Amino acid sequence: MQHPKPEQFHIMTVLENDTFIRALLKQPVDYTPVWMMRQAGRYLPEYRKVRAQAGSFLNLCTNPELACEVTLQPLRRFDFDAAILFSDILTIPDAMGLGLYFSENEGPKFKNPVKTAADIKKLPIPDPMTDLHYVIDAVRLIRKTLQGRVPLIGFSGSPWTLATYMLEGGSSKSFQKVKGLMYEQPELLHIMLDKLAQSVASYLNAQIEAGAQAVMLFDTWGGMLTSEDYVEFSLYYAKQVRALLKTDVAGRRIPAILFTKGGGLWLEAMTDAGYDALGLDWQTDIRKARARVGDQVALQGNMDPVALYAQPEIIADKVKAILHKYGAGSGHVFNLGHGILPDINPDHVKAMVDAVHQYSPAYHK
Repeated sequence: MQHPKPEQFHIMTVLENDTFIRALLKQPVDYTPVWMMRQAGRYLPEYRKVRAQAGSFLNLCTNPELACEVTLQPLRRFDFDAAILFSDILTIPDAMGLGLYFSENEGPKFKNPVKTAADIKKLPIPDPMTDLHYVIDAVRLIRKTLQGRVPLIGFSGSPWTLATYMLEGGSSKSFQKVKGLMYEQPELLHIMLDKLAQSVASYLNAQIEAGAQAVMLFDTWGGMLTSEDYVEFSLYYAKQVRALLKTDVAGRRIPAILFTKGGGLWLEAMTDAGYDALGLDWQTDIRKARARVGDQVALQGNMDPVALYAQPEIIADKVKAILHKYGAGSGHVFNLGHGILPDINPDHVKAMVDAVHQYSPAYHK
């Protein structure tokens, strides 16, 4: 399949709805935009159908046509203000040769986890145009298919978060292996994180070149660190990624979002990392967060994902409370404080989205 050159998307396509982009850049908007982490996922029956068709989650991720289809599915049901690329945060480690696979009910695992200093030193920096071409092809196809309806968000896992999976061999509760390396051989972990920062920046830049109109760094496990270790081993490399991003494309700025789950303690330090917006988990008070960051960055979040189990009228009340706490003015993108849970009723998602659009214009007069 031949795709238009990336530059053509930026020239040809005028966004019908750029509210999300303007909110991230703290420009005036008519209402608060809303999207949802994991908005393409198992809570949608149409997603489950395509996932079954693909045969496996990894097959779904590596097929650009199917990834495009599931990216667009939630936009057919709900009035979201952005689409997010359907992929997985562990594509980079897989491209480094670790052999990603998904075990039923156990999450992601690696056939070849990083175990030794030699393993770290031989890690390659993947070329996204070849080693991760299926993601870049999906970005191009999604942009083409969206036809400028809403912006497309590209993303990556953060260097620290990728390192945790690579060293633990999958998910972890104690993070004993990665923290053990951090405490005993920090210089070795820094070598690994530096390679990952280069890889993540290259990957996100390729997504931007292919048509992503905003990018997000998911630091899922940064909140597992002490304050000192967060700054040294997570935030430092998030800054490295940001410094390497090419976010001026054809005269347009590509906003970048940093989300550290459990990072509410460190908002001031995160603000200095150079990102346009910070994601907030549900444990962070958005009113206090706005007071702490001032006008330096936009904020994204932060309803408790479990609130979507409640009845629609309660969901609407929760939405109103968050909008009220953020207050008047631009710079707020409504979202959950983490990804949607797989057994949520889609009607409850609609209740959230509709409530944001109904009640937020009062804060933008």
